[in-house]
Amino acid sequence: MVVWRDNGGVREYLLLHRRFAGGVDFDGAWAWTPPSGARKPGETVDAAAARELYEEAGLRLPITRLLEATASTDVALYVAESDVAAEVVLLDDEHDRFLWLPLEKALAMCQPEVVASGVANAARWIESQGG
Repeated sequence: MVVWRDNGGVREYLLLHRRFAGGVDFDGAWAWTPPSGARKPGETVDAAAARELYEEAGLRLPITRLLEATASTDVALYVAESDVAAEVVLLDDEHDRFLWLPLEKALAMCQPEVVASGVANAARWIESQGG
């Protein structure tokens, strides 16, 4: 789920830091990612995306599935626009902090490349929509 906001004319993207045994300084693969997760048995893809966004970031936002921007048949890519005043609340123990970053900085922090690619695909779609 690629969450973005307009902060005074600067588009920013939400990244969450995964809590690992390596601690808060962990910077390797999968350390910084957009909110994401897996479906529960019987759950639709859309319902899972909305649930994961709430469970991981405390946000209830309208979501849009990007069918043409997904590089894998195993992954569904969604976007959601947040208001700059929306409060991110880490509701589970999977993450220990979050950042709102401009695209270039967000892409540099997302590892492996498949994560950055998803964010870049979503950013292109957002731009094409005039967002």
